[in-house]
Amino acid sequence: MNNNLISSEVIADSGVAFGTSGARGLVTQFTPDVCAAFAVAFIQSIKNNFSFNTVAIAIDNRPSSYAMAQACEAVLKQINIDVIYYGVVPTPALAYIAQEDDMPAIMVTGSHIPFDRNGLKFYRPDGEISKQDEQAILTEKVHFTEIDDISDLIVNKKAEDEYVNRYTSLFTLPWLTGKRIGIYEHSSAGRDLYYRIFEAFGAEVIALERSDQFVPIDTEAVSEADTLKAINWSKEYSLDMVFSTDGDGDRPLVSDEHGNWLRGDILGLLSADVLNIEALAVPVSCNTAIESCNKFRHVERTKIGSPYVIAEFQPLAKEFNTVAGFEANGGFLLGSDVFINGKSLKALPTRDAILPAIMLLVAAQEQKTSELVKALPQRFTYSDRIQNFATAKSQSIIASGKKNPSELISQLGFKNIAIKHVDETDGLRITLNNNVIIHLRPSGNAPELRCYAEADNYIVANDSVVKALKNIQKI
Repeated sequence: MNNNLISSEVIADSGVAFGTSGARGLVTQFTPDVCAAFAVAFIQSIKNNFSFNTVAIAIDNRPSSYAMAQACEAVLKQINIDVIYYGVVPTPALAYIAQEDDMPAIMVTGSHIPFDRNGLKFYRPDGEISKQDEQAILTEKVHFTEIDDISDLIVNKKAEDEYVNRYTSLFTLPWLTGKRIGIYEHSSAGRDLYYRIFEAFGAEVIALERSDQFVPIDTEAVSEADTLKAINWSKEYSLDMVFSTDGDGDRPLVSDEHGNWLRGDILGLLSADVLNIEALAVPVSCNTAIESCNKFRHVERTKIGSPYVIAEFQPLAKEFNTVAGFEANGGFLLGSDVFINGKSLKALPTRDAILPAIMLLVAAQEQKTSELVKALPQRFTYSDRIQNFATAKSQSIIASGKKNPSELISQLGFKNIAIKHVDETDGLRITLNNNVIIHLRPSGNAPELRCYAEADNYIVANDSVVKALKNIQKI
């Protein structure tokens, strides 16, 4: 006989928690009953505000994702909710089809975190859930029965096709004829559809390094190996761009014509300019060139995480015609409808990887990508992280730094430098008198401590992160 369970109790006992964007935890914590508890709590939390009888589900390429989707589908059947399973597609493709068809969605993905972890992202019919929605999911007390009836899922290709058409429909001519785009496929959820978009634009696509093993690419902390790969591929294949994403295809990794990866916020800045965006919402960790370039009428700084960026869209839309946001990891969020070639591109207020890459290629028709970057105010950022670093320890270090920032800066190796400004919006962001910025923040998705640095020189930014993280280990 199946046991009766209560969603809030199952979730509380699971060890799974919401991070900057979505619920994240170890694969071992995402048992069928835990996945089911999150799914039914999500549905219960929104059912009074929306009318629906179908939920969309998709996954990334992690080994654990399919079984998690099966568990979500099984519990939704218990409460008489139909499921459309879209298979392995990028998160923004799922978000877009759910928005278009006015239904909620669940994306099974851990994004860039290691394969022994996974996660769930939730979308209401009107878009990504808020931080308030997250709390409602955690506290809902929904009764369901233990999951033991798991069915195979049949893939519907509509999400993939609609996502491709969203972008290919904007251009009538093969405007990328003669261009060569390398797609670093690894285990990206969108690796089977990106070539369709670039080829529709007339580009020649070269597939690079597909992997049958899950590869946890972090677009904010690109490995030295991946840095060298892009440079070598660019030379070997005479590429105009190397394009890649993180695991679930919502964060881009894009290079210039020399194979040098662009920082996500620089990519976002250039893309927003091409889209004629008036007002931006960006996290506090983004490059200050966004303000100093004077390309936007208003820039609103937020805490790190797409829900915080999205929360600013509605107030900004009251004052400005075109609104967007992006993050230091490159994810671009379109907060209003825009026009491209006289055709309307609908708002998609969730992280997307392909839009900023396309807009950069539009901009690069007149100037090479490297020249576009050089024309911006020259502020350089670098970031890295200490993995397997207890969150409590990170929080303790930051709490001490808030009480005495000068002492912390000295402990990090920056001696005899005065502090110009301290920002506690998210973590601890300290601007020094030499215009170097040091920003410490615990990851919201994993036990990691992230360090961001910004300076007038890339080497200084890089060295600042290396020095800070090295000295943190000694604190």
